[in-house]
Amino acid sequence: MKRLKFLGLAALVVSMLTLAACGSNEGNAKGNEDGALEGSVVIDGSGTVFPFMSKMADNYMTNEQENVSVEVSRAGTSAGFKKFLVEEGGTDFNDASRQIKEEEAATAEDLGIEVKELKVALDGLTFVVHPENDWAQELTQQEVIDIFLESSGKKNWSDVREGFPNEPIKKYGPNENHGTYEFFWEKILEEQDLAADTNLQQEYSTLVDLVSKDKNGIAFFGYGYAVNNTDKVKIVKIDFGSGAVEPSLDTISEDGDYAPFTRPVFTYLNVNLAKEKPQVLDYAIYTMKNAAEVASETGFAPLPEDELQKAVEELEALK
Repeated sequence: MKRLKFLGLAALVVSMLTLAACGSNEGNAKGNEDGALEGSVVIDGSGTVFPFMSKMADNYMTNEQENVSVEVSRAGTSAGFKKFLVEEGGTDFNDASRQIKEEEAATAEDLGIEVKELKVALDGLTFVVHPENDWAQELTQQEVIDIFLESSGKKNWSDVREGFPNEPIKKYGPNENHGTYEFFWEKILEEQDLAADTNLQQEYSTLVDLVSKDKNGIAFFGYGYAVNNTDKVKIVKIDFGSGAVEPSLDTISEDGDYAPFTRPVFTYLNVNLAKEKPQVLDYAIYTMKNAAEVASETGFAPLPEDELQKAVEELEALK
């Protein structure tokens, strides 16, 4: 009788250990025999990249792996890296509208996190004005820089160019959480002070709304948000020295007509988690295989096919 009780207790312990192991690996889903995956993929970061990644996630859950939950948030590039680069409980991906900084890469190394940079598309930094603005439909590269540069002292539109109205310029842009802000400050303003009267916001939808209600407003953000809100704001053409150029999927290119305001956008993969959780690696591969199509659908210029294919092959090698 005692032996039977002992065997029963042993079986109970084994069952409890099995259940505990299953619970601890909830996010570490394994594929079923039919190739279906389960579990979750967690993504945060860039608001600029959000439309691209949100569309990608919807496609993946609908067409590829319906039992995988892909959660996409948009804290901003820099804020996203803070959630990505943590010892435990970090996100699987961080979307970014700029490259990872040296100090962020150092943090990853200190934490033992292997990070893989995935370049997904090209974006054009775009300036927009109110639909009734009939004077600043075309600006030179230097004029838009001067508008947002503190040292230039451009307070009224008439300060920008003779013939422009003597009305105050209302300047808007994304705040410091965003890679777009950092790209603009570092690459366009060359790390000179942004005009102190610039109204910085967390949400791009807020920027669109503010400019749509302010005839003297001008804002900068990614092309995708601009082209999807042309009923509310007007896109400014930029003259880089050879005539005015409107940002478009044709002109946004690292060596094209809109090159000075073109930038790559990325997602960063936690390779450690991708090796532990097959759904994370599968989603990374799916993203790079479908990046060109989704980029075109969400206001980004697609990358060359050979560049995307190379990324797919590198990810496949992680299996």
